[in-house]
Amino acid sequence: MSSNEESMEDSNGHSFGKVKQRFKDRSQKTKEKTKQILSKQAAQIAKRAEEHERFINKVTHLMGVLGFGAFCFILGARPKDIRYVYCLFYVIFVPLRWIYYRYKKWHYYLLDFCYYANTIFLVTLLFFPTKEKLFMVCFSFAEGPLAWALIVWRCSLVFSSVDKIVSVFIHLLPGLVFFTIRWWDPEFFGAMHPEGTPERASWPYVESQSYLWTWLFWVPLAAYFLWQVLYYLIVDVLRRQRFLQDPEVMTSYRELSKKAKKANNVWWRVSGLLGDQNRLLMYILLQAVFTIATTALTVPIFLSYKLHVVFQIFKVSASIWNGGNFMLDVMPRQVILKEEKKKSKMSTVPDQNDEISLQESATETNNTSETVHSE
Repeated sequence: MSSNEESMEDSNGHSFGKVKQRFKDRSQKTKEKTKQILSKQAAQIAKRAEEHERFINKVTHLMGVLGFGAFCFILGARPKDIRYVYCLFYVIFVPLRWIYYRYKKWHYYLLDFCYYANTIFLVTLLFFPTKEKLFMVCFSFAEGPLAWALIVWRCSLVFSSVDKIVSVFIHLLPGLVFFTIRWWDPEFFGAMHPEGTPERASWPYVESQSYLWTWLFWVPLAAYFLWQVLYYLIVDVLRRQRFLQDPEVMTSYRELSKKAKKANNVWWRVSGLLGDQNRLLMYILLQAVFTIATTALTVPIFLSYKLHVVFQIFKVSASIWNGGNFMLDVMPRQVILKEEKKKSKMSTVPDQNDEISLQESATETNNTSETVHSE
């Protein structure tokens, strides 16, 4: 090959590299512009929402009460359709929550176990509704960690807050769905047959205690630990630099540790038993103990209709009670804090105006004195 041909190839490669770099720069600029536009739009929407906060809360309260009433009617009149209500709710509200949380820098909450479990529920109900073993795993998730998280983390049913309604329903709805399937839908159970036994009658049916514990306890725990490994790899390994660079980005562990440290409560003291550098490890261990204990409780709930009914009433009552506490105790404090912030802002504005007027008056007196001296 001649030197001219080599130089031509080098020049072609160099020009191709320049064109490629230009495309990269343009794409980077367009991404930055779109981010700026979206952030501006989100800021404007947030400001407008703050300006009309009371009206929005009234509309949300109205829609929340009507929606909850419609859900209770469907639960009593057509319990078989509850699973479709749940699927519709999840498909609509979870993507909207991701958009809102993305703006607030809370989107890593959607990597929590409750969303992992709800995704499995959705796939099971839509694509594998007659898989008995998969149903039992979903039952264990719904009436185990998710149900008890509703109680332990004090999820509040507040009809004026879309965010709180979604949080409650993500933890409450799956249990109600699998309750209706477990006890009120024999046709659904009739389609479920263990492998190799097509002559079996409809559910409820338990082969043995080992079968029950395998699919209600051991397999769900294995699925949970798989989630824990994936969560740790994503949040604490792959995205570690992102969290170090931006302390405003929130995860469940960050929020819990922040609140616990401020309150100096029992959780903060227990998580520090192995030292401050191992608080994340203690958080993982405590969550694992919580998951193991609540998953074991699903076995007696699965076997007893009366116990399952009492548990449903307990969950709903707890969320309503927490909602009452929030409306009567927390919301008045929030209103007082907002009013104090408004007053402080209003007081700082006149102070600044006073300083400006003083400066202007001082300059005027200096100017007049200079004119007097010159005369």
